[in-house]
Amino acid sequence: MAIEEMEELIRALGSQLRWAAELEAPSPLDVPGILLVVGMGGSGISGDLVAALASVPVVVHKSYGLPAWATARPPNVLALSYSGNTEETLSAVEVADELGLRIAVVTSGGRLGDLAAQKQWPAVFVPGGLQPRAALGYMFGSLLRLVENSVDLKTGDLLAAADLVDQITGGLGIELAADLAARLRDRIPIVYGSTGLTGAVAQRWKTQINENGKWPAWFAALPELDHNEIVSFSSLAAVTRRHLGIVSLRDDGENERIASRFRHTATLTGDDVPWVGEVWSQGVSPLERMMSLCAMGDLFSLELARTVAIDPMPVPEIEDLKQLLAEEPQ
Repeated sequence: MAIEEMEELIRALGSQLRWAAELEAPSPLDVPGILLVVGMGGSGISGDLVAALASVPVVVHKSYGLPAWATARPPNVLALSYSGNTEETLSAVEVADELGLRIAVVTSGGRLGDLAAQKQWPAVFVPGGLQPRAALGYMFGSLLRLVENSVDLKTGDLLAAADLVDQITGGLGIELAADLAARLRDRIPIVYGSTGLTGAVAQRWKTQINENGKWPAWFAALPELDHNEIVSFSSLAAVTRRHLGIVSLRDDGENERIASRFRHTATLTGDDVPWVGEVWSQGVSPLERMMSLCAMGDLFSLELARTVAIDPMPVPEIEDLKQLLAEEPQ
């Protein structure tokens, strides 16, 4: 039942994007200068995705407080916490409020929702009751609506992305996801994207593999990995050939030199680590292409869970850690 429950949540990505397209959000923010997105985990990834699409500088902060530069170069702060109770995000918001920075919020409620209501910050309240990782359409779509003046977001892009995601999660991507999972059974996935659109999605793939599959993974992005990681497989080649597998995320909009780098990097490392699959984005707009790859990553993570018959829903170590921290004196 747990596999089926997560499968239904993954299939809801399209309807969540549709909800965001149709919501009456606060007026889009005018964001001259830097936009600082604060958020963790399944909430914070929305900031990474928006940063790949935005036409203004977007920095994603995933820790306590604010970066040191925020005092000298005051940013607009966008706080993302699905639960509204993420302690790192609340810490960042507290400092931002003390500094008098402009703050906007996306949440389902909790302490962050209370603060937004008390202080009358611009806010989008999304439907609650989900795992944060299963609320991407709500969180990412709402963030897009808040900063849509700073993203190349055309009328209908969210709806078009929703329709495409429905096709992928409704059947178009299931066979590919199952095939990839079969190739990576008993292997640790390495997800390669490139700076920008597919790099941000590669991070989403990694975290979904971790949480849904309870499976180790890492991600990296071209061209940076060609300056370090490309040389890392030869010393333990007997191990990496047997226990690792690279999945590359590709996009028709990628730089021509990136395409060449993918080709040459696979050739140079292929004897020491298998390149098990290549997943190309679908759709026309950058948003459609990004969401198509996110949907494929969600399906893939679920298929990994299915291969080992593990429940993708609970994340006990995360919850236990929160409890241990809560028990410590502040």
